[in-house]
Amino acid sequence: QVDLVESGGGSVEEGGSLRLSCTASGYGDNNICIGWYRQVPGKEREGVAAFRTGFGDTFYADSALGRFTISRDNAKNTLYLQMNSLTPEDTATFYCAAATCGRTWDSGYWGQGIQVTISS
Repeated sequence: QVDLVESGGGSVEEGGSLRLSCTASGYGDNNICIGWYRQVPGKEREGVAAFRTGFGDTFYADSALGRFTISRDNAKNTLYLQMNSLTPEDTATFYCAAATCGRTWDSGYWGQGIQVTISS
C-alpha cells in the first residue's frame, strides 16, 4: 500500500507563489513515476508535472513550463511543486499521484487532493 499525503495548498493573490508537498510512503519500486495533477469541477483532469525516479527526468505541462518546478527530497520521501506567478486559472484541486512508469496513472496511487485558490 502506497500512501500519499499532500500539504501546502491555500489561497494567494494573483502573481503569488505556493509550494505543495507530497509525502510518500510504502513503495520500494525504483521505477516509479510520481507527479502532480489538478482538476477543476466540470473539466478534465490535467497532468501538471511529473518526475521519473531512477532516471531523474521531469515532465511539465505547457501551462506549467517556466512557472512551476517539481523536485524531490529523497531523504524525506517528499515531492514538491513550487508554483510561481500564479493566476486565477491555476485555481484547482491538486493531486499527488504515483504509478509504475509505463502504466497508467489510474493504476497507481493518489493523494486526497488539496485546494489551491488564486484570487485576482
